[in-house]
Amino acid sequence: MFEFLFHTIGAATMYTRYLILQKLNSAYNLMWPYANFISLIIGLIGCLGMWLVAAFQETSVLIVHEAAALVTFCFGVLYILSQSIISYKSCPQWNKKLICHIRMAISVVSFIAIFPMIICALKVGSLKPRWQPSDQGYSNHLTSAICEWIVAFGFVTFFLTFIRDFQGANVTISTEILDDYGDY
Repeated sequence: MFEFLFHTIGAATMYTRYLILQKLNSAYNLMWPYANFISLIIGLIGCLGMWLVAAFQETSVLIVHEAAALVTFCFGVLYILSQSIISYKSCPQWNKKLICHIRMAISVVSFIAIFPMIICALKVGSLKPRWQPSDQGYSNHLTSAICEWIVAFGFVTFFLTFIRDFQGANVTISTEILDDYGDY
């Protein structure tokens, strides 16, 4: 249930970030116009993966769950890497160098952690509900789990770096009623 909430909040955060960067880019011409949109699509694919992870649990349809988790992590890391690059492009008009460096550090650590996470998970092969240190493959399982948590905390930490950006913007939804609505 919470994963549905997280993917929705993640998608809303990504879209809000997209709108802010779109407005900044129109004012300052910071980046290639489609870079922001491509980054948004990459992020939303990662959110779709998270939704599938929540919908197909390990115990019911393992292959869908695992494939969706792979999509979530890979596209999530691509999203934060692309957003880190975009942050540098928007410096100094919007971001300070320090926040750009922090975002890039989080992205690089997450990018590096994804490889042992995947490799060790592939070496383990099967999922056990309970692992013991004496089990064969335990060290690979442990390494994969630690790297998975590093990437997950990387996502959360990265999104927290948007707080200051969001404080500097006002996003509104405009609603207009058409005069001729009832005339059909």
